[in-house]
Amino acid sequence: MGVIEPAEAPQLSRGRDGRRRRFEQLYEAHASAVFSYARRRASWADADEVVSETFLIAWRRLDQVPSQERAWLIGVARKVLANRNRSEARQQRVRHRLVVARPADDRTEDVDARVHSALAQLSDTDRDALTMLAWDGLSPAEIGAALGCSRAAAYVRIHRARRRFAALLAASTSHEGDQE
Repeated sequence: MGVIEPAEAPQLSRGRDGRRRRFEQLYEAHASAVFSYARRRASWADADEVVSETFLIAWRRLDQVPSQERAWLIGVARKVLANRNRSEARQQRVRHRLVVARPADDRTEDVDARVHSALAQLSDTDRDALTMLAWDGLSPAEIGAALGCSRAAAYVRIHRARRRFAALLAASTSHEGDQE
């Protein structure tokens, strides 16, 4: 696209105005139907957002809107609602996992003080490897990626960290026995 000559400018302006008018007509004719469709399937606020997203898509694809405008717009709204529902379901699953598998820092009353003490004595890398495995549910390959090493190196780090952790726990248990 080159430089716009002054003689072409009114045509572009008319083209933009025509596009804007087309969109306004589309909105005026079908916004209430799209809202009604969304409202029957979602809350008032969510229905407003569905209408907004639907007409944003319509604006972007205005040249592709078929002659059956209302049916097309309701189809778009249906997909917007489906995306929102999938997103909400994913968020619910994450929230559920966070509640079920809270890190020990969030429930210190339930965790043995010896475990905290042993974890505190580990190096940052050992502690990260163990907590990523136990609390975050990462695989050794994912731990390797997070720590910046290979999967094989992550396995070795996890093995060594477990050994050090077990030794620290055993030492703290033997100290408790000495004090009694």
